[in-house]
Amino acid sequence: MAEIEIDGAPADPARLAALGLLNYGHFTTLRAEAGRVRGLALHLDRLVRDCRVLFGAELDRAVVRERIGAVLPADGAPVIVRVTVYDPALGLERPAAPAAPVLLVTTRPAAAAAPAPLRVRTVAYRRELPEVKHVGLFGLVHHRRQAQLAGYDDVLLVDEDGLVVEGATWNAGFLAGDELVWPQGPSLPGVTEALLSGAYWGPQSREPLPAAGLGRFTAAFAVNAGVGVRPLAAVDGTAFDPGHPVLAELRAAYLGIPAEPVGG
Repeated sequence: MAEIEIDGAPADPARLAALGLLNYGHFTTLRAEAGRVRGLALHLDRLVRDCRVLFGAELDRAVVRERIGAVLPADGAPVIVRVTVYDPALGLERPAAPAAPVLLVTTRPAAAAAPAPLRVRTVAYRRELPEVKHVGLFGLVHHRRQAQLAGYDDVLLVDEDGLVVEGATWNAGFLAGDELVWPQGPSLPGVTEALLSGAYWGPQSREPLPAAGLGRFTAAFAVNAGVGVRPLAAVDGTAFDPGHPVLAELRAAYLGIPAEPVGG
């Protein structure tokens, strides 16, 4: 059963409405299983860092861990947990007022099977404050919707120079043989990307990647905490090998990263 709590209590409708009406806050999404989370420390670091940026306030890591632990299933079943930080009292007229952020913690069941490869199209779009995982998702959802209506699964964002930066809600990686290349540009520093980069055994680099030149790569993939490593079947008209053997090795490397206990 899904859980929705604000500061450890059942979510009050009025406080939930405040988030929808102002749409100012930040979050992180993580996958928990058997009371453990890969990259938990990095998720906590993100929440603390983004809270300082958006609210000028400090977030207590221990409290966040406690709130996450409180919504996890007793049987250890895998779930996706989203921790959203916002201030229900913040108003549109004076967002510079001293902030008192709260923690909205929600869960949903985690997908059991490996998701199918994605077919994506590029779109020229840059998120506001790309280094922050904020709740301003309108542009991303709109572009994803338009892509799906056109027969694609999702979008890959490019900047004004046609350089790849990130996916809609994921980071992208590309393979030329066993060389792993990450796009260079203003994007969200993903937790899964950081974990995978640290676990990868082969050569890797970060460089500007023109969308028009992606044909030099043999495989591509999306990464986020919800799905881990997910192959890309195509970007626009450029096809990739979703069965590339290095992709299986990347998935195994990611799954082999020890998960941290939420309870400390």
